[in-house]
Amino acid sequence: MSEQAQSPVKPWYKQFWPWFIIALLGYSVVQGLTLLTLATRNPPGLISDDYYDVGKGINQSLEREKFAERLQLHGELVLDNTTGMATLSLQGNSKPQQIVLNLISPTQPERDRRVILQPAADGQYRGQMLDEVSGRRFVELLGEEGSKQWRLFEEENIASAQSIAIGDTPSY
Repeated sequence: MSEQAQSPVKPWYKQFWPWFIIALLGYSVVQGLTLLTLATRNPPGLISDDYYDVGKGINQSLEREKFAERLQLHGELVLDNTTGMATLSLQGNSKPQQIVLNLISPTQPERDRRVILQPAADGQYRGQMLDEVSGRRFVELLGEEGSKQWRLFEEENIASAQSIAIGDTPSY
C-alpha cells in the first residue's frame, strides 16, 4: 500500500460555503421580518375593504352632480391663503343657506380640509380657512336645494388667490 499525502480535512464550521449559505438565509429572514413589521405598523390608507359601499357612494355622487347640472350651477372659487378667506360666487338656480367646501388631498388624508361657506350681503359665499391650502386637491362643493343635495366637483392645482372655475361643463 502506498502512502499518499493527504491534507487534513477541515471541520465544516471552518469552511467558507456553509457560512455563506447560512448568511444568505439569515439575511432573507431579517428582511422578511423587517417588511412584515413595516406592513403591520403602516397599513395602506387608500384601500377600501367594502367595495359595494364605495360603489353605492359613487352612484350617489353622480346623482348629486346630475342634480347640480339640472340646476345649472357653476361658480368661481377664490382661496386666499393670506387672509384665510374662501370666497365663492355661485350662479344657477340654487341659493342654499350654507355650502360645504371640501378640499381633498388625493393621497394624504391628513391634508384634507373642510370649510363651511355662509352667504354674505353681496350674494357671495364666504368661509374662514384654518390654515393654508396649496397643491393638487379635489375641490368639492356640497349644498341642498329643497330636500335634495347637489355636488360640484373639480380637480385643481391650488395656489393662493387663484380663481378656480367649478361646475363648468365643457361644450364639445
